[in-house]
Amino acid sequence: MKKVMIPSLDMKKSISVKVDSDLTLLLSSGVYEIKKMEPRWRLRRPIIVVCLFLAIAGIIGFGYYCPDQVCALSRREVTSSVGLGGGMASGSSGGGGGLTELTAGYEHDNLGKPVQQNLLANPGLSYEEVLNDDFQFDMNAHDVMVFLHIQKTGGTSFGKHLVRDLDLKRPCTCQRKKKRCYCFRPHRNENWLFSRYSTGWKCGLHADWTELTGCVDQELDKNEGETAKRRYFYITLLREPIARYLSEFRHVQRGATWKNARHWCLGRHATPDELPPCYNGANWNGVALDEFAGCESNLAANRQTRMLADLALVGCYNKTYMPTAERDRIMLASAKRNLAAMSYFGLTEYQKISQYIFEETFNLRFAIPFEQHNTTVSTVTMNSLTPTQRARIDQLNALDLELYAFAKKLMFQRFERLKAKDNDFEVRFAHLGNLGVRNGVTEFNWDSNIDDMPSNEHH
Repeated sequence: MKKVMIPSLDMKKSISVKVDSDLTLLLSSGVYEIKKMEPRWRLRRPIIVVCLFLAIAGIIGFGYYCPDQVCALSRREVTSSVGLGGGMASGSSGGGGGLTELTAGYEHDNLGKPVQQNLLANPGLSYEEVLNDDFQFDMNAHDVMVFLHIQKTGGTSFGKHLVRDLDLKRPCTCQRKKKRCYCFRPHRNENWLFSRYSTGWKCGLHADWTELTGCVDQELDKNEGETAKRRYFYITLLREPIARYLSEFRHVQRGATWKNARHWCLGRHATPDELPPCYNGANWNGVALDEFAGCESNLAANRQTRMLADLALVGCYNKTYMPTAERDRIMLASAKRNLAAMSYFGLTEYQKISQYIFEETFNLRFAIPFEQHNTTVSTVTMNSLTPTQRARIDQLNALDLELYAFAKKLMFQRFERLKAKDNDFEVRFAHLGNLGVRNGVTEFNWDSNIDDMPSNEHH
């Protein structure tokens, strides 16, 4: 908590204002407006009326909308765009020092502009809540896993694992021609998984944190024809930033554009002035690396940070909203906070550990071990970089490099924590994916190369 001393208008008294440190992100730099207090008798009656109305409405709303099985852990309250609703108020995010230590220097900066509230944001249950002793991911209730799929992180392979390789009582039913699966609950036709291969791109092509948190609930209501009280569990994958950037470069070079992405924030799409195209024509096929890196509006740079941050904090895609250094600092802090609050995240470079953490977190088992792709198309490109090119790409992805270092440290903290609780760790870890009985695992087969050729769905 901070105290801010503000001189009163008559200069005879001072006012002491207590400000929570997490909310200093939302405060202007020393600019406050103090108005003369109205007489108490004029304010008392309206305040009493408002309080009574809110109390009655709260009691009615709470009793009507909150089912017994999810009420105690519900996260449906309105949250501010700073991203604290993802569970950060509960303390550390994975042991070994917690989020405060890991995000030192990024959480408590004063900003010079007010921030609008992303009132529809619903960031789901935090990792800490998922690890509660009495907690369990419940497919029979209204629990939904939401996969935030960042381009070229291995998300295609992971997404396929989710719909075809989990050991479930009721397996996902896949359709070969549509590359789509129905992942329904054991006893009714409701989705427990919100992802590309289950529901499709309902919130936009490769929807980011800002888009998903404001969209998933209403899309599921629309899809299922009813309003439900759901618990959301956000999951994602990250990849070493330089390898990911080069993989995206090669993907774009072969024809991918993602031009149908919405880039939706605070109720509108990004404008052409905010995101001018980097190329003319249908695609950027055959682009050279220097040209790819030279386009200032190319979203490949720091893509992971941008897609995990609450963009409402920085004026969405309006880069004139605040200075670049401020924008970068806030986005990185927001991305770290949202990542740490997610129910699960994995790293492409640590497939086995990522699989173990997922299985132990959700008490679900994959029927096959995850494959480790140590050599990809991006590896060849990386080995051919000149020192100047490498320095330029490092600079372009500075935020992602710091985010990845944070994620790596946090993931290993979670791994050690889960490992310490597992009396059968050595056996479990040695036999990941080797189930005696493959209950409900679909035989549907797709190519699983993370550097696969672009499809029409990517364009």
